[in-house]
Amino acid sequence: MSSAEVLDRMQQAMTAHDLEALVACFAGDYECEMPMHPALSFVGRDNVRRNWTGLFAHVPDLKASVLRSAHDRDLLWSEWEMTGTTVAGAGYLARGVAILRVEDDQVAWARFYLDPVDDVSAT
Repeated sequence: MSSAEVLDRMQQAMTAHDLEALVACFAGDYECEMPMHPALSFVGRDNVRRNWTGLFAHVPDLKASVLRSAHDRDLLWSEWEMTGTTVAGAGYLARGVAILRVEDDQVAWARFYLDPVDDVSAT
């Protein structure tokens, strides 16, 4: 399976809210670096499950889109947009980049730069 196929599998699982299919995209010892929020960096598939369980509960109609992607040696660069409505009825929009290393058809490492978009209508 190519890195692009793994990325597509992740996107489909996110949009379908298929937690187990999404978790299966990640290696058991997956490392997630979050340079903008270092305290949120983590290791392990169980943390992927916990994080996405919370996001799916918070945004029950979440839709994930890969806007662009590119390969650079062993890394896959991907630009994401996630939209939906929170359980409180507010619009949800997050955008950013994830840099992934895929090994054996699973994401083994990522540097994750995805955050909610500021509400520009409030300015």
